Amino acid sequence: MPRYEPWSAERASTIIAAHKDQDGAALPILHALQHAFGCVPEAAIPMVAEALNLSRAEIYGTVTFYHDFRNEPPGRRVLKLCRAESCQAAGSEALAARAEEKLGVKFGETTLDGRVTLEPVYCLGLCHSSPAALLDHDHVVGMLDEAKLDALLKEAQA
Repeated sequence: MPRYEPWSAERASTIIAAHKDQDGAALPILHALQHAFGCVPEAAIPMVAEALNLSRAEIYGTVTFYHDFRNEPPGRRVLKLCRAESCQAAGSEALAARAEEKLGVKFGETTLDGRVTLEPVYCLGLCHSSPAALLDHDHVVGMLDEAKLDALLKEAQA
């Protein structure tokens, strides 16, 4: 799993400067900040706004609108469970409740030991294999059932 840099205004300034002249620079900057720090730190919002001549509200609105942006770094592993209609119709709500119970967290939270962040995702493109999950960025599981979920949870907590 990636290790994130500690917050640094100087590093954030470097990241912002590297992207600010791109067309539609807000999203590339926010993604780069999250890639570096594991989240979009609150202290970075006014820096981005000033660099792009936008209001803080516009940048904050962008960060809060897109589900992939975080305001805190995630756990070492990120488990995303699909919450879209196809997955719901195939039983994802019961699986979501099971994941929350077994991890002891709600969606958007990280386990106390910092191992796992549980996040909703609103489509993995696996509607034909609903319900679906994604562990980190590369382990996709379709036709998720209790046994597969339990295996994913065990892997995530290892």
